[in-house]
Parts: sequence; C-alpha cells; structure tokens
Amino acid sequence: MKGAAISRRFCVCVPARNEAARLPVLLEALAGQTVTGRIPVALCINNSDDDSVGVATAVVARHAGRLDVRVQDQVFPAALAHAGSARGRAMAMGLELIQGKGVLIATDADCRPPADWIAANLAAIAAGADIVGGRIELDDAEPIDPAIMAMRARLDQYWAAVRAIEDAIDPSSNDPAPRHGDHTGASLAIDAVLYQAAGGVPPIPTGEDRALVIAGVAAGGRLAHPTAVWTRVSARSEGRAADGMAAAMRTLAAVIEEGREPHLPAFDHWRRRAAWRRAIRATNGAAAMLAAEERLPPMPADMPLSMVAA
Repeated sequence: MKGAAISRRFCVCVPARNEAARLPVLLEALAGQTVTGRIPVALCINNSDDDSVGVATAVVARHAGRLDVRVQDQVFPAALAHAGSARGRAMAMGLELIQGKGVLIATDADCRPPADWIAANLAAIAAGADIVGGRIELDDAEPIDPAIMAMRARLDQYWAAVRAIEDAIDPSSNDPAPRHGDHTGASLAIDAVLYQAAGGVPPIPTGEDRALVIAGVAAGGRLAHPTAVWTRVSARSEGRAADGMAAAMRTLAAVIEEGREPHLPAFDHWRRRAAWRRAIRATNGAAAMLAAEERLPPMPADMPLSMVAA
C-alpha cells in the first residue's frame, strides 16, 4: 500500500496521559505511514504532570510537513479523569477537524502501528465496513518475557477456535472469515456519521471502546475485523487506563508466576451463545440482540486452556 492515495477524510484520534516516553514512538510511526499527504492527528493530553505536551510538540515540529497535529492540554475533574472522557475528547477534536464527515481512527499513546495501518483501515471502510477493529500484538521492540509470549500464543489459539465456532453457526456477511476478534481503542476506525448517530464515546471509566462498538452496531453499523488491520501495543505492566492492556499483562504475568492453569469458557458455551445470537437477531434485530446479550451473566470459565488443541 506504499503511497496509497486518500479517498476519504480521516483523523487519527489519541488520548494521552503522562506519555512523554511513548508519544514519540507513536508519532514517528504515524509520520511513516504509507498514505500520501499530511496526516491529521487529534491529540488530547489530559491530566498529565510530565512533559507530554513539550515532547509531542518537538516531534511534531520535526514532521511539520507530514503531520498535522492538534494538541489539547486538558484537565478533567477527578471524577471524569478517565479513559472515557479522554478518548471522547480526542474523538470530538477529530470530528471537528474532518467537519463531521469521514473516518475517525482511534489509537492509544503506547501503540506503534505498522506503516500501512491507516491505509488498511481506510481500505476496509471503502470495502463496506462502518466500524473496523484492529488486531493487537505486543510490541516486539520492547523486552517481553518468552513465557508471556507463549501464553498469549495459546490464548490466540483458543480465540481462533471460538471465532471458527461463531463463523460456522452465526456467520456475518459484514465480517467474513478469516478475521480476528479485537476491537479496542488501540485500533478502532469508525465512520464519522455513524459515530455521531451512536452517541460518541460514553464517558465511562473503562470499557468505553467496547461500549462505542456496541452502540455503533446497534445503530446499524457494519463491524469488520480484517486481518490486514493490526497494531502493536506496549507490553508494559504499568499503564494509564484502569482495566486496560497493562492490567491484562499483570494478570497474565501473575498466572504464569504462580503456575496456575488459565480457565476459559468451554466451547459448548460458545456454540450455545452463537445459536442464541442467531435466533435473537433473526427475530428482533441486531440492536435488540446486543442489548439482551449485555444483560446475560458471564459464561463460566470451566475449561483449562490445556484442552485447546495445539
């Protein structure tokens, strides 16, 4: 996708809090994208006490002909100083930059997207998707415990098997196989008109990215997880967002250190869930299905990971 032409307006939207160390990595990766022209970036630096603003400004100055970065130094009150507020503000900035029409592409300050990341997102939108989730991988530029990499590979096998079950029982023409299953704030593109119809990012402390996707699908959006769309995320265990990637890394490290066997919902639960989704959607539509699914109790984690075929 080298030198890919831009067919739609877009803006990369980034919340950042105390990210002076990681922002240069992200901004350099954005400057190296294959799309032509200047790349619009909406950067909401919030509640920071490091030099995130100064560091970002210096990087942007080096790439003034390539990056069109709007930086807002925001201080939210304590009750609102969380991921939902920060991501919502970054997306609002992006929406203003593209004048309400085009594509908003969310990412996080600790990401390092590959060079064709923007082009791959825009290609997926052009192919008919309204919401595009990007697969997340640990950033191999950082030291990562081999045991964590091995455990993540085993978990990837489990989730690939879950997707195969879903594709067999409740396939989606909007999201055909092969596909991944990630749609997080690390890589999430959404049509701007749909974004507004869905109500934007909900101002909740955690899970704001998943809530946005659910609202977008309920509003009629077509969700896709093309394998060509992916990004790298930091493997750090001390993050900025509650219950974010860093928390997941800490949990995974504790499981490995304590020698515990991870347990996950058995595949029969996923078979029943896929059949349930198909039936509810056929009768009441996608919005009703999603609302009903949110009210279901969690599946029991009753299958050891070792039962997943290698």
